[in-house]
Amino acid sequence: MPTEQRTTTAAAHGGQYLADYRDLVGRLSPNGATWLTSLRERAWNQFASLGFPTARRGNEPWKYTNVRPIDRVAFQSGFHAGPADVATEEVQETAPHDDSWHTLAFVDARRSQTLSSNRNSDLTLANLPDAAVARRSIVEPHLGKYAEVDGDAFAALNTAFMNHGAVVHVPEGVSVQRPVHLLFAASNADADRVTHPRSLVVLGDNSRLTLVETYASLGSERAFTNAVVEIVLGEGAQLDHYRILAENEKTFHIGITRVYQPSDSTFNSLSFAAGPDVGRNDLHVLLDGEGAACTLNGLYMTANRQHLDNHISTTHAKPHGTSNQFYKGILAGRSRAVFSGKVVVQRDAQKSYAQQKDLNLVLSKGAEIDTMPSLEIYADDVQCFHGATAGHVDESALFYMESRGIDRDTATAMLIHGFASEIVEKIQPQSLRQYVERTATRLLPDFCASMA
Repeated sequence: MPTEQRTTTAAAHGGQYLADYRDLVGRLSPNGATWLTSLRERAWNQFASLGFPTARRGNEPWKYTNVRPIDRVAFQSGFHAGPADVATEEVQETAPHDDSWHTLAFVDARRSQTLSSNRNSDLTLANLPDAAVARRSIVEPHLGKYAEVDGDAFAALNTAFMNHGAVVHVPEGVSVQRPVHLLFAASNADADRVTHPRSLVVLGDNSRLTLVETYASLGSERAFTNAVVEIVLGEGAQLDHYRILAENEKTFHIGITRVYQPSDSTFNSLSFAAGPDVGRNDLHVLLDGEGAACTLNGLYMTANRQHLDNHISTTHAKPHGTSNQFYKGILAGRSRAVFSGKVVVQRDAQKSYAQQKDLNLVLSKGAEIDTMPSLEIYADDVQCFHGATAGHVDESALFYMESRGIDRDTATAMLIHGFASEIVEKIQPQSLRQYVERTATRLLPDFCASMA
């Protein structure tokens, strides 16, 4: 996977992270997985060298997203504490939930037995320390291979602090009928806590899975979530992936997702983000086999002074690959959003098809969108398209609806809902679609009010 991040600024609170790292290493037992120790050490050395990407010049991947607020806070790791006692009903108020799903849940970065369940014996759904030993042949070849730590401070920091985390494995030819839910929840126990959720998802040849990945705040405390997910598909495998970001407006969230696709594999992704103070969805897909296909959809809603950055990229490395990027944003208040979409078609990737689109609805004068779709094409027999738009609610449509007896607030909400529905309707699990619809509907009054 290509890495772009470059910085020469050391972390302001590097001493705090160093103390926590030494504490973590001192507490961990190799338990037959000494290779993890080497991986953590290399990652820590990279982070200590890089620091956070706070430089404002010569730092293109972070040009529009300022991470200095993350660097200023001395976040506590808190890995020594046990998971908070959280009731299922409390989680359901914030996060999507379905009793029929296979669930692996973490509260404050510790696995929660109460909230977890696995009803499929063919499916490996395990905590990372256990899987690193019991499923070493699956974990070791892939963990840390795709989310490279060289040049990426957040990936390096996550890898250095890898402890509890999710491992999902679907064997060759197995189709898992019910969705798997990876839930990472922050309790209201402590303020200024950092967690480093780590997930590895491996699908065997010709297997199939629906995966829901959720990050939720159960309280109102400030926190920092630094998440990394590595997804590896087998030939002919299909993964339908949903990423839900539902953390509170005091939270900083950096999410890194790396996907590897061989021949004839299919990756369908849909992200929904409405929450954090500063958030980043960094998704890269490598189409490394003939006939590989990916569809990357997203809906983001920002209000007040929230900042959300979608850093979406696809690399076509082999012929006959297909990729589609389609994101929509709804911005209110004085919020800011970024869409940095990139498609690279390498020289050998002839007959590739790529489409990229970002559409934004800006509801207030103080909101701002920076949208930058881009193509890098080194092959000569391809079909590639890109585009982006940003606009306001159509006044003529509002006038038409008002002339037929619909009040202005209701008409505005209907138009916003209609704009979002093109993405929401793509969600297949019914309970997840209902959750997203409820969340978006709950936010609509405040979004409509921002137009006044």
